[in-house]
Amino acid sequence: MEVTFLGTGTSQGIPVIGSTHPVCFSKDSKDKRLRVSVMVKWKEYNILIDCGPDFRAQMLANNITHLDAILYTHEHNDHTAGLDDIRPFFFRQGDIPIYAHERVLRSLKKRFEYIFQTENKYPGAPSVAENIIINEDFHFKDLSITPINVMHNRLQVFGFRLEDFAYLTDVKTIEKEETAKLKGVKVLVINALRHEPHHSHFNLQDALEFIEEVQPQKAYLTHISHLMGFHEEVQAQLPNNVYLAYDNLKISI
Repeated sequence: MEVTFLGTGTSQGIPVIGSTHPVCFSKDSKDKRLRVSVMVKWKEYNILIDCGPDFRAQMLANNITHLDAILYTHEHNDHTAGLDDIRPFFFRQGDIPIYAHERVLRSLKKRFEYIFQTENKYPGAPSVAENIIINEDFHFKDLSITPINVMHNRLQVFGFRLEDFAYLTDVKTIEKEETAKLKGVKVLVINALRHEPHHSHFNLQDALEFIEEVQPQKAYLTHISHLMGFHEEVQAQLPNNVYLAYDNLKISI
């Protein structure tokens, strides 16, 4: 399994439009972050987790030529706004399978009604194959995927475990029985917004405490804002098995 971090930034990305924060002027490419998403390559399949507003640029930057499934964590814009840009994949492959909570599918249908239409459909619109998921294991081909239920303030969000890899974003709280699903995971990806506390996201301290509880071999931090600071300065302060993820980073599990 190979994982590509397509984007590692928070909802505004880095640099933030109009910001005068020093990180937004950094010359280090690792301080430039698109909206958060990962591509999991398993066997010959490309499985995307979240399809945000930077989806097109992310596909081009990583020369992605086929897309086999999209897993949605939740319905917020920075995780869903790129759905229309699946069109080149649809024209070559047909309906793209998507996996999401029923609530998330309802939200997508409101925003992208033309994609889900079955009658008088615009001929240039893509189509998807809907798969409703609940907090139970499901399968893509013969890959078992475990949803991890977390809370983003008051909004339910799914993380996902795929074999020895787990991806959690937009976490503020998580129940013990959900944390238990991560036992033995080799690589954990978890959100860490900034140093200061936040009402709906882990801050850095929260994320490090959670990593200590889960005990993965390696952990990567994502959904990072400019307020976290410069990549290299923050990385130098982290434990040896914890890394700030950055855009286009590839890891193997």
